[in-house]
Amino acid sequence: MPKTTKSTATRKSAATGRARTAGGLRISRSGAVAVIRLDRPEKRNALADDMVMALGDYLDRMPADVKAILIAGNGEHFCAGLDLSMLRERSASEGVMHSRMWHTVFDKLQFGRAPVVAVLHGAVIGGGLELAATAHVRVAEPTAFYALPEGQRGIFVGGGGSVRVPRLIGAARMADMMLTGRVYRAEEGERVGFAQYLVGAGEGFAKGMELAQKIAGNAAMTNYAVMHALPRIAEATRDQGLFTESLIAGIAQAEPEAKARVNAFLQGRAAKVKA
Repeated sequence: MPKTTKSTATRKSAATGRARTAGGLRISRSGAVAVIRLDRPEKRNALADDMVMALGDYLDRMPADVKAILIAGNGEHFCAGLDLSMLRERSASEGVMHSRMWHTVFDKLQFGRAPVVAVLHGAVIGGGLELAATAHVRVAEPTAFYALPEGQRGIFVGGGGSVRVPRLIGAARMADMMLTGRVYRAEEGERVGFAQYLVGAGEGFAKGMELAQKIAGNAAMTNYAVMHALPRIAEATRDQGLFTESLIAGIAQAEPEAKARVNAFLQGRAAKVKA
């Protein structure tokens, strides 16, 4: 029998739904949904480089039949941010390269092939908030709290937070968090834009899975357009945005899957939207 390589084992584990641990992550499958759990509960799931690189490696090798990703944290917290023990001996140039590595991996999440749902509970701090901000849908439990303590640590965000977080809550709110150490609790965080859903205690994973499965059932081109075109349109000039919208609309509706879905609706075989 030929020896099973690590990458083959990874693919088999993902395809069969069995959980595996790699670099502080626990990855499994539920149908078309890949479930990625941060798995350092003893460190409040603080992000070490091997965790971020393992995430990037999985995204590079993710099976083609994964249609949505669900990210959650094991234990009492989603993620308490960067493991600060990694900063003690880093030079300026090493810090730049480290930040760019995070940018590369987090971009793979935000602008990848499968929409991302994040389930937030407990600490969503620093790099953990930067990770959460890459998700397209965020579900929070009542224990969730959000903070950017970099200002008190003498450092600055480096995982894309200065780009992504202001797009959720505005630059002024982010500046307040970094300058004063302000912490947002779950209800206030939902109001200002950290999460789109606020559910009861212990209900986050089930709600996140429900949403991820619904997303996985969408037409692939529509999901791709929402992930890649919508944020770019939102940042474009009015004329450029409208023109780009027309191009994407034309491409999406020409897809065979779109034609089949529209025909199903017209023939009464698809459910109508209800309040």
